[in-house]
Amino acid sequence: MRLTARVPADRPVPASFVRAHTRPVRPALVPEVELLVAADVVALWEAMETEQGRTSTDPPFWAAAWPGGQALARYVLDHPELVAGRSVLDLGAGSGLVAVAAVRAGAASVLASDVDPFALTAITVNAERNGTAGITPVGDVLGDGPPAVDVVLAGDVCYDREMTDRVLPFLDAARAGGAEVLVGDPGRVYLPEDRLEAVAAYDVADTEPSPDRPAPVRRTTVWRLP
Repeated sequence: MRLTARVPADRPVPASFVRAHTRPVRPALVPEVELLVAADVVALWEAMETEQGRTSTDPPFWAAAWPGGQALARYVLDHPELVAGRSVLDLGAGSGLVAVAAVRAGAASVLASDVDPFALTAITVNAERNGTAGITPVGDVLGDGPPAVDVVLAGDVCYDREMTDRVLPFLDAARAGGAEVLVGDPGRVYLPEDRLEAVAAYDVADTEPSPDRPAPVRRTTVWRLP
């Protein structure tokens, strides 16, 4: 799940593109959800460049079930009272895994934010695949004040210093506005753990294991912004 700014797409990414270059999996930590992930990351990346007619396309971060997102999805499904009947923002939504889990847990509505046009299409495709209505894909929201939602779920957003510096003020503003804020992260160095409260931890297996070695497992924590 990446929030790095990119050049806007000249045209929407067709759903057929996402379906043609991915395969369905059920993430080990969230088997209730079927997610389309990259069948071949390199081939998908090359196809994305061809589809957009340029070579500056970022890697397909949207075509994987990242550990922070899996942990958040698991936590939401196990604690539906967090989102039931409430409005939710899935920040850095990527594949839409957390958004789908939120709807499954009873969320009234979900904004799924990502700057990647491929992600916005993947979110729609994965929502339809799981029969979860009420998810609205939206682009970059970090440049404005937080939308009026009850809960903000942010998975894998503190992946470098620059993005952490952008995300934290946004999350602080959302919390100051009354939203519940949860962050899922597998121990990245840029996450300010001293400012957060751990509410759950999970061992998350990599969704793309190598055929010649066991799938790596990452201890991943769900944090609450007090």
